[in-house]
Amino acid sequence: MTLRQAITNAAAELAANPHLSEHAHRDAELLLLHTLQISRVTLIAHPDRDLSPDQHSLYQIAINRRLQLEPIQYITGEQEFYGLRLHVTPAVLIPRPETEHLVEAVLKLLPANRPVKLVDIGTGSGAIAIALAVHLPLAEITALDLSSEALAIAELNAREHNVANRIHFLQSDLLAAVQSPGETFDAIVSNPPYIPESDRTTLHPQVREHEPATALFAGETGLDIYRRLIPEALSALKPNGILALEIGHGQQKPLTHLLAGWNDVSFVNDLQQIPRVALARRPNSFHPEH
Repeated sequence: MTLRQAITNAAAELAANPHLSEHAHRDAELLLLHTLQISRVTLIAHPDRDLSPDQHSLYQIAINRRLQLEPIQYITGEQEFYGLRLHVTPAVLIPRPETEHLVEAVLKLLPANRPVKLVDIGTGSGAIAIALAVHLPLAEITALDLSSEALAIAELNAREHNVANRIHFLQSDLLAAVQSPGETFDAIVSNPPYIPESDRTTLHPQVREHEPATALFAGETGLDIYRRLIPEALSALKPNGILALEIGHGQQKPLTHLLAGWNDVSFVNDLQQIPRVALARRPNSFHPEH
């Protein structure tokens, strides 16, 4: 069987599943490139090259995993984020393009030419912390996650991008591991769980059934983590320090309320013009509104 035939057959298999039909050909091609460890250029140049029986068997295993709605990133073991190739496993949330808006917003607010101390809460694959470390060469970053499995992946990614010496990985429930007297930060960044439990059934099954639920859901309204994180951030930030949070659809208004009393509260839209990032600065003195 040729490469072209293998892709055509696999795409037909995938297209028969309504959850996979939209990207059937793309997925079939990506999984073949991954299985054979070849580039797309090679595929285009040699579409009539034959697959060996072993190669075809490995390819079918990958297609069968996709037919079970396993995300393609878990099958290939990688995902690109902010120009960086990252290892991902089912222990971590797959980094999304939307989260790049959070990185961009933070980079606009922090100087690249002087030392800064940052915290990334719920680091997962390390995507945010590593992207910030790469673009802020004098930054010292603490990356926190409740999952030791996630931290192992994040550390691997940090080593591969040569920033492991400037990122401290700690197992922590939100900011618990860094709440020591006198320990304050220039910025706290997080893409926390923010999907309401009531939205669970509306999610694509590949997300709902394969990505870690603890990285997705945050109570009935999706606000549970923000309610805990924002007060903790208040005591961990330097005066005028930055809090940058990814938020979900329809959460601008409740986040505005939760950030009452903070300075310079603003929101950044994603490409669909949906508010995606909440930004605020810690005031010198704090008198929360009720």
